[in-house]
Amino acid sequence: MEHSYQIRVTARPFYLPEQSDEAEEQYTFAYQITIENAGSITAKLIARHWIIEDAGGKTQEVRGLGVIGEHPELAPGETFEYTSGVTLATPVGTMRGTYQMIAADGTEFEAEIAQFVLSMPRTLH
Repeated sequence: MEHSYQIRVTARPFYLPEQSDEAEEQYTFAYQITIENAGSITAKLIARHWIIEDAGGKTQEVRGLGVIGEHPELAPGETFEYTSGVTLATPVGTMRGTYQMIAADGTEFEAEIAQFVLSMPRTLH
């Protein structure tokens, strides 16, 4: 039987004004990630690789094991949610990346995290 290795990742970013300091050029964002196993075989998240870019063109790469200290294992149809955060030097930026996964049959594959925008909401006076 042919297995499909398919992980769907959705991101919901939001600005945290109470943790930001515009005068110091520190703009803090949180992002809620939902990871869904849309494939036909159980898969475990091993590592993450993020590419974070601010509006000034400064790029940070973040690599690490797991997410928020966990290595979620998802059976087909299961989801895992977590929230994390990042601080940028500009009010707008982007994030994208990959999760390194390993399937129950030993196959390693990457789950793509499509680019999403971090943006401070415009404040009206």
